[in-house]
Amino acid sequence: MSAEELLEEIGKYDALIIRSATKVTSEVINRAERLKVIGRAGIGVDNIDIEAATKRGIIVANAPQSNIVSAAEHTIALMLACARNIAQANASVKAGKWERSKFQGVEVYEKVLGIVGLGRIGTLVAQRALGLGMKVVGYDPYVSKERFAQLGIERATTVDEVLKVADFLTVHLPKTKETIGMFGDREFAMMKDGVRLINTARGGIYQLESLVNAIKSGKVAAVGIDVFDVEPPVGNPLLELDCTVCTPHLGASTVEAQDKAGIMIAEQVIAGLKGEFVTNAVNIPLVPVEAMEAVKPFLPLAEKIGKLFNKLAEEGIHSIDIEYVGPISKIDTKLLTIAILKGIFDGVVEEQVNYVNAPIFAEERGIEVRESKKPSSQDYINVIRLKGRDGGGDIGVAGTLVGKKNQERFVNIYEFDIDMVPSKYMAFFRYEDVPGMIGKVGTILGNHGINIANMQVGRKKIGGEALMGLNVDTPIPDEVIEEIKSSAGISFAKFLVL
Repeated sequence: MSAEELLEEIGKYDALIIRSATKVTSEVINRAERLKVIGRAGIGVDNIDIEAATKRGIIVANAPQSNIVSAAEHTIALMLACARNIAQANASVKAGKWERSKFQGVEVYEKVLGIVGLGRIGTLVAQRALGLGMKVVGYDPYVSKERFAQLGIERATTVDEVLKVADFLTVHLPKTKETIGMFGDREFAMMKDGVRLINTARGGIYQLESLVNAIKSGKVAAVGIDVFDVEPPVGNPLLELDCTVCTPHLGASTVEAQDKAGIMIAEQVIAGLKGEFVTNAVNIPLVPVEAMEAVKPFLPLAEKIGKLFNKLAEEGIHSIDIEYVGPISKIDTKLLTIAILKGIFDGVVEEQVNYVNAPIFAEERGIEVRESKKPSSQDYINVIRLKGRDGGGDIGVAGTLVGKKNQERFVNIYEFDIDMVPSKYMAFFRYEDVPGMIGKVGTILGNHGINIANMQVGRKKIGGEALMGLNVDTPIPDEVIEEIKSSAGISFAKFLVL
């Protein structure tokens, strides 16, 4: 499909899945009136105008883990090819020659592999290199000492430390202003004579002229390269050198990686269309992997807290105070805050609310959102508290997870301690705590064929005001709610669909 055809067709669709060749420009996004999610079946999203998508509340997701095994294996393959002159020897034999002495190689056993960047791919490369009997030295300022020790990798405190000891060097870094051209004359001078370099990450990390000079001087014995700053690399001087092994960006080109990318991005798009959390969205605030593992079980609860808060509001929400209590307060909670906002605005605004546009809705409506944290709770290990004001006064909701199965509970509503399981149909009644109130409510609901699945009561003191919370199997009509208020003498009654 041409760019022009895409512009003509995109307005009909709710989701778009692309590979690297399709350019999703701001013009395309502006034409995409129904679009909710863009899925990139691969890692790079350079061909998508993420800023324009975010402004429209369109989720952009990729499949970052689909090719990590393939990329790591290709790195090892290029390293071995450089060590044993595989590509050059193959070409020689096919040309009718038999040059055994010319292609003498080196063993990788007990050699030092330097790795700059120990993300998912770098870590897999390290594990495979250790299996080959290599010594691995790595640099990554975002990986803890404990993780280095767990992986069996020697930790370098600077890139220079790696360069000075590496027999083989592989780089696994993103393409940023800091990484482009980070290896030049100074860095090559630090390297050991006869070092072998591998690059399956991003083109341009090695300064081309400096790299060519280092090869010609003998400082660099061989290079295995899968990525170039310009692709295809027409006229690139590396193609003319005998000691280079060049492949056409094959890091993700395996049957398995392509299958994983397709399945993964399909799952991401489905989640986006259903309004669920999209784990690989690139325009949702990123949190560390450790933090994601900790907050992920709380995301559905946070959204339900937001929904309940909104349902209890009578005259519009003016401000929101979110408090995270317990061990959860020590990690990055911004995704939980977004989940709460998603719950608040779900079903309130015309557009589908997701993890991208939920904060935008709060900002547009002038709703002030404040976060606070407290290290411990008296009653529960972790608690999420949500307080705020509507036109009529203060509202409060709190929730937690209990047990090994992380069961959701509302534990405080309207400042009343309570222990309720969230459900689709819920009702709340506030009344003076006198005998017979529970029976009156139950009788009226029973007369109308409405079954109570669960009931909880919270109160602050005997004879004071109490809160009754019900989980019911079917909706409670407005006229039944009014009957309960008038017949049972209840001051406040509210049925809601969560």
